[in-house]
Amino acid sequence: MKAAVLHGFGENPRYEEFRKPNPGEGEILIRVKAVALENIDKAMAKGTHFASRQFLSELPAIVGFDGVGETPDGRLVGFGGVKAPFGAMAEWTVVPSNYTVPIPDGVDAITAASVPSSALTALFPLKWVAGMKSGETVLINGATGVSGKLAVQIAKMLGAGRIVGTGRNPESMKRVLEYGADAVIDLKQPQEELTETFRREAGEGYDVILDFLWGSPTEALIRSMVPDEIRLAGKRTRLVQIGEKAGETIALSAEMLRTTGLEIYGGAAGLTGETMQEGTNMVWDWLKEDKLRMDVDVVELRDIERIWQRKDFEGKRIVIVT
Repeated sequence: MKAAVLHGFGENPRYEEFRKPNPGEGEILIRVKAVALENIDKAMAKGTHFASRQFLSELPAIVGFDGVGETPDGRLVGFGGVKAPFGAMAEWTVVPSNYTVPIPDGVDAITAASVPSSALTALFPLKWVAGMKSGETVLINGATGVSGKLAVQIAKMLGAGRIVGTGRNPESMKRVLEYGADAVIDLKQPQEELTETFRREAGEGYDVILDFLWGSPTEALIRSMVPDEIRLAGKRTRLVQIGEKAGETIALSAEMLRTTGLEIYGGAAGLTGETMQEGTNMVWDWLKEDKLRMDVDVVELRDIERIWQRKDFEGKRIVIVT
């Protein structure tokens, strides 16, 4: 069979022949239909992810850890639980039978592979971590990314009163406005100007912040919340930290916490099986009702070497199809 095969950490996967897997006891053979190419796939292949050698325990191996495919009886399912050397980016893979979930009727393989995980990355922090209430002001810091664009749409469906996004790419910032944001802040401004823009767009203050960036943009954001005179903080601002695209660390002074009413949570705080199931059902319903949109580039498996080296994914999900 054809597959995207990694021969060594730090190399690019190659499109080549690989032996077809045979399912063992408790396993099921999957005819792969669609697999999303995500940053974690590249980090694993580089060997820089902490779990690289756990999931790629032998080389050569096929890259990719989950996807959407067909079972031998023709059912469309999402799958995970792949074990080296048989990853997801191949014509066939095998997974434990209990690592498959049915894809609802009306949802195609490409949509099922590209949207749900990113939608949950936005939905769970909004609904369960921050507990967003109808009418609240929401800031999506990093709204031009895949999950950021979905976060704008989901915040709107959950009843946000005002939505502010941030980004750098002009075309992507226009898309964020089309998806329902009331304003978009350009992060390319000098730091002092950026801080003032955050302050101005906040109005009476941000209630919920989803932070996909961290680093200097988040420093400017938190600095904008510090009052310039002694007063009661009044508002509680719930910041949910999800990503670190702009940097791994920030300078957080005691004053920033003491005077702002800022509360910081991790993106997976309180995650349970029940909330995951409820959130997944919500996402499936939105997809069947065509309420979530995503910019997707569909790429043939044979082009894996070319697409692996691309860097201009701004706000798009890359989906590999076989």
